[in-house]
Amino acid sequence: MTDMAMDSAAVLNWPTGCAKDKASRQETVELLLVDDDHEFRAAACMELEDLGFGVTGIPDGEAMFNHLDSGNRVDVIVLDWKMPGRRGVDFLTPLRERRISVPVIFFTGVPATAHESAALDGGAIDFVDKARGLPILAKRIRRIMEAGIPRKEAADELRYGALSLRPSIRRAAWRGADVNLTVTEYNIVEFMVSHAGDHVTYRAIYDCVHCAGFVAGSGDEGYRTNVRSTVKRIRNKFRALDADFSEIQNFAAFGYRWRPAGA
Repeated sequence: MTDMAMDSAAVLNWPTGCAKDKASRQETVELLLVDDDHEFRAAACMELEDLGFGVTGIPDGEAMFNHLDSGNRVDVIVLDWKMPGRRGVDFLTPLRERRISVPVIFFTGVPATAHESAALDGGAIDFVDKARGLPILAKRIRRIMEAGIPRKEAADELRYGALSLRPSIRRAAWRGADVNLTVTEYNIVEFMVSHAGDHVTYRAIYDCVHCAGFVAGSGDEGYRTNVRSTVKRIRNKFRALDADFSEIQNFAAFGYRWRPAGA
């Protein structure tokens, strides 16, 4: 297991797609595995290394923050749900407050629906049952890394009308008030705003969160239900701040668009 210096300069411009460049895909993905079960952690680290990842295993949240604060390179954080004194989900807000935008995946033996919902609402990118095995976790991690997470170069704040986006910490504000979006919701908003005035399909929105061609839900177009549900949650968060919010426009059987400025 090796530690590498964090490359803080690796950022992207406004998303024109959701795939990283080929060179970045060829780099070893560095995982930070946080699990208090010593025997499982040791075995998991070895198996994940055999699957092609660089892995550092640590036992708890304090060790995780110490590792991150030391400037070690981390591409993905893999968290257990149960840890001494705290739940893994309790570390999501402190990570965001420290402006750590590394994708977080829960890999847990307690895959309750309520836990999954809390993890995703808190900003985790995925939630995987340990019973599915480490090869499935590895596939999920590669899919996430291939999809990438769009970031903005240079400016820490982007403004579009009453909307303010801060890509470095994945936060959105409407008329100065934080919208409390999850990472997934933020990525969708940023994607739509980057195409403001253009109609974006259900598929394009879903691909932005996962990767091109990923299918979920029932049937070949089951992803539409996922997108509609997520966009509804996003709208409700904006409307909780502004009852007149109407920037996200529907296009039946097609998708959505972010209202162009001044329209």
